[in-house]
Amino acid sequence: MAPFHIVGVPGSLRARSFNRALLRAAAGLVPSGATFEIVELHGVPPYDDDRDENRGGHDTPAAVIELRARSAAADALVLASPEYNWGPSGVMKNAIDWLSRPPQDSPLRHKPVALMGCSGGAAGTGRAQLHLRQYLAFLATYVLPEPQVQIGFSRERFDDDLRLVDEEAVRLVGEQLAALVRWAGVVRELA
Repeated sequence: MAPFHIVGVPGSLRARSFNRALLRAAAGLVPSGATFEIVELHGVPPYDDDRDENRGGHDTPAAVIELRARSAAADALVLASPEYNWGPSGVMKNAIDWLSRPPQDSPLRHKPVALMGCSGGAAGTGRAQLHLRQYLAFLATYVLPEPQVQIGFSRERFDDDLRLVDEEAVRLVGEQLAALVRWAGVVRELA
């Protein structure tokens, strides 16, 4: 049997992104028999119907084609977004817009997904994740209900090399990944 494959998508383009660092930590915490890869959003332009072959457009960007293919091939996704103005980053929302087309055959449709995120404040991306849950509900995405990974005061949770050093956060990320693998098994049985 092929290993269970998880794709992590960071909702930040920043070189020293805590959310990308959180996904790197997740890659080292996957359950036995699972693999994890990070798919970056650099090169994914703002959504444009005129460039989306699923909407009659032409010249779909290579970065979008790759994002769709890797997301479709994954057994599950982990979306890690910062929180901007009480919502997810525009980069993450844009990725979901590209992945949502066509709605009935979207790589997100019936896909098990876990949400996680870091923020500098106390809320720990809880409001951003609430918005993401709403976006993904429209696509019939199976979002893992819990455990929720909402890490506040991110500068205190990572060292200078952006390694996740907070033991509680490490434990929570590991628990979420284990739950995601189990969740995906339940989803597979129901399909």
